[in-house]
Amino acid sequence: MLLALALLTAGCAGSKLPPPDMSAARSAIAEADQSGASEAAPLVLRNARQKFEQAERAAENEDYEAARFLADQAQVDAELAEAKARSATAMAAVEELRESIRVLREEINRSRPSSGGQ
Repeated sequence: MLLALALLTAGCAGSKLPPPDMSAARSAIAEADQSGASEAAPLVLRNARQKFEQAERAAENEDYEAARFLADQAQVDAELAEAKARSATAMAAVEELRESIRVLREEINRSRPSSGGQ
């Protein structure tokens, strides 16, 4: 009985989680910022920052499970914000190409000799 109690106590003492490594979330937020997410996805980026701040507070309070969970959420939100920013950039490039194609077609049509009347 004492052995079982000792093993249970040792198991509980050893189950305390170490502080989470939040560098991936921090990096994801920085990358989202650099990709233009503050303009393309400001709410998603703000959510990522808020969750990261909550994760930092949870880690300071030694609530490592919550800190890890919030840091993971912050990272996912930041990656979503970055994806939205990259998508917006790609869509702008597509629109620019479409406009260039339209202008080129107009130029081609103007430079063709008209075949009507001769």
